[in-house]
Order: sequence, then structure tokens, then C-alpha cells
Amino acid sequence: MPHSHDALHLDFGPVVAELRELREHSLSLRQRSDNPPRLPSRPILKEIVTGLATALFPNRLGTGEQTREGVDYYVGHLLDANMRLLVGQIQRELRFSTEQEGEIPPQRQSIEAEAIRRVQQFVKTLPKIRQLLDTDLEAAYEGDPAARSVDEVLVCYPGISAIINHRLAHELYLLGLPLIARMISEIAHSETGIDIHPGAQIGPSFFIDHGTGVVIGETSIIGERVRLYQHVTLGAKRFPTDENGVLLKGHARHPIVEDDVVVYAGATILGRITIGKGSTIGGNVWLTRSIAPNSNISQGQPRHELFDLGGGI
Repeated sequence: MPHSHDALHLDFGPVVAELRELREHSLSLRQRSDNPPRLPSRPILKEIVTGLATALFPNRLGTGEQTREGVDYYVGHLLDANMRLLVGQIQRELRFSTEQEGEIPPQRQSIEAEAIRRVQQFVKTLPKIRQLLDTDLEAAYEGDPAARSVDEVLVCYPGISAIINHRLAHELYLLGLPLIARMISEIAHSETGIDIHPGAQIGPSFFIDHGTGVVIGETSIIGERVRLYQHVTLGAKRFPTDENGVLLKGHARHPIVEDDVVVYAGATILGRITIGKGSTIGGNVWLTRSIAPNSNISQGQPRHELFDLGGGI
């Protein structure tokens, strides 16, 4: 027999009421019962990132229907529409951040003016972002023998998707918008499995091959022409706390990877250490110490030796 939705009678009232009580209790603990926060919207930020990526690469990520003469109009339309959306999202973050700090939010006109100012600053960084992404695309094409064209790299490679989000998020992070920046990074994380904190500093010609499981921490510094493979971690070795056991935030705790370094699959590099220029880190290496330039680090090899009378102790 076909299922009849008319026969389904569920009373959602008690569940809705219980969820409301839990929600209001949570808000009251944070002294927000009369003013629940309006956070930036993840779906809208995803739309903005898609629009910006298309504006940066209109011929390859666009509809494919615009004429050569109409590309500038198309790009201008994309920027206008998405920057208007971004102003609204920045206003939400600015209002939220002041509430988090226990301050009285500025007047609406003041927040809107500040949001517009930051959007104007952000737009000016787009040519620089495009230039960096061109170097990333070229690095991916040159670094992967399976890549048949730079165009294929742009539309197919998860590492490029993640770095597009990161290049955009990093500039927003530098403009004092850490929440929006982190949300943009997490959109890429969800879609690609690549987790790059927007605070990480990454130089040109950066290539993540395959990419799944890559983690790059907030204070990581990566030089030029660096290549990472899947499941590489650039993480913190320890998390210092204050006298009350509260985590200290903001201090440098992630690796510095200098120019022309290759890190193969599964390597874990922890702490504020330096990987010297031109070094190669082998697969599944666990590294917590700095290494000199042009080093070649691999896993320890098992030794088959016989020891007699306590030898080897």
C-alpha cells in the first residue's frame, strides 16, 4: 500500500517547547536572553566565495556564455552583488564581537560605515589574490604528471579549491574579521577535507596534492614553492595554559616551512620549529625538531642485529 502522509499525525508541540526552554537556558547562561546573537550566515558566505572565485576566473568558473567584450561587465556585476552581501555579513560579525567583549554595540550607521570601509579594503586585495592563485595553479600543473592542463587543475583539484578559500579568508582575517574568515575556511574543509586556518601565512606557488586530511595551523608560516601531500599535519606540539588552566591563545606554536620544501603523505610536523629551505620530509615522519636546509628526513629503518651479554643496553 502507498504511504499516506495524511495518516501521519505527530504532535511537535512538546518537542518545540522543550527545545525553546533549552535554547533560552543556554542564552541566559551567556546573559543574552533578550538579545540572541545574529551570526554571519554560512550559506551566504558560501555564495559570496563562489561569486568571488567566479569573478577571479570568469572565463573558466563562469557560465561560459559571456562574450569577451562582456566579461568586464560580468565581473563587475559579480563583485557588486557579492560585496553587498559581504557588507551585511561583516556588520553581523562586528556587532557580535562587541557583544562578546561585553561592550555596547555601536549605532547601526556606525557599524554599516565600518563594514563598508573593510569591504573597500578587501576588494583592493583581489588582484593580489588572483596573482597568487595563478602561481598556485602553475605549481599544481607542474607538480602533478596527471594534470593535463591548468584549466583542469582549477576546476578539478581539491587543493586549489581549498587554497582559493584560504587566500580570500586570509585577507579577511588580516582585516580583523576572524569569524567570517574561519567560516570560509571551514566551508573548504567540509568540501575538500583540507583544514587550513585563515591565520596561516602561505607564500606563492603552493601545491597540496590529493589533499584529504591536510591540517595547517593558525600560526604556520609557509614559504614559496612548497608542496604538501595528503594527511600532512602542521600542528602544535603542546598547548600552554595560564595559572588557572585556561589555554593561552595567539602565541606562535606551529611550524615554519621555508622555500622549496616537499612534505610527503602522512608526515606530522609539530611545534614552532623550522624546516629548512629545500628539505624533503618523507612519508609518515613524526618531526618535532628544527632541521637544516636541504635535509632529507625519512622514517627510522629497523635494525636486525644480535646482542649478547647485555649488549645494546
